[in-house]
Amino acid sequence: MEKNIYLHAKRVGDVLLSVGLLLLLSPLFVIIALLIKIQGDGPVIFIQERLGRNSMPFKILKFRSMTLSAPNVSAHELHNKEYVTKLGSFLRKTSLDELPQLINILKGEMSFVGPRPFIPNEGEIVERRKEAHVDKLRPGLTGFAQVMARDTVDQNEKFELDLYYLKNMSFLLDLKIMGLTFFSLKGK
Repeated sequence: MEKNIYLHAKRVGDVLLSVGLLLLLSPLFVIIALLIKIQGDGPVIFIQERLGRNSMPFKILKFRSMTLSAPNVSAHELHNKEYVTKLGSFLRKTSLDELPQLINILKGEMSFVGPRPFIPNEGEIVERRKEAHVDKLRPGLTGFAQVMARDTVDQNEKFELDLYYLKNMSFLLDLKIMGLTFFSLKGK
């Protein structure tokens, strides 16, 4: 019961914060879009299918950071940097490529904090999330696994961190994750 109340309050906070940030950062959106267009052909926004709440597919939005010839696979599968554009490298390093996900948050497909959304073909980890009910949560722009390990651990360890988040989710834990996210971005 207490978790349900928190989830509803969290959703209200997600909506208010995403609207405020979209308004505040709209000039930055325009600048990044123009730079991507100046850089070359192709769309400004990269759209990819991910698994959201209850493992339902949704279209995640990102600023395009890769060439049009890049394969459509998860980041941990793609070790070849030749596909990342010069601007894309900067956008990824600063996580500015993630800004369009504010729209996903506003639409209710994501939250600011939660397990990161997986690509549908990521197999075993997707099934483990379903079995443990981690997939009942909205995926997050940032999450416990990202601030504790980023890309330094395998999918099984990320699953364990996501499971910890599910069991211990609270306002204070979300604040801690957002703070750690902010400080990790400052240190890049």
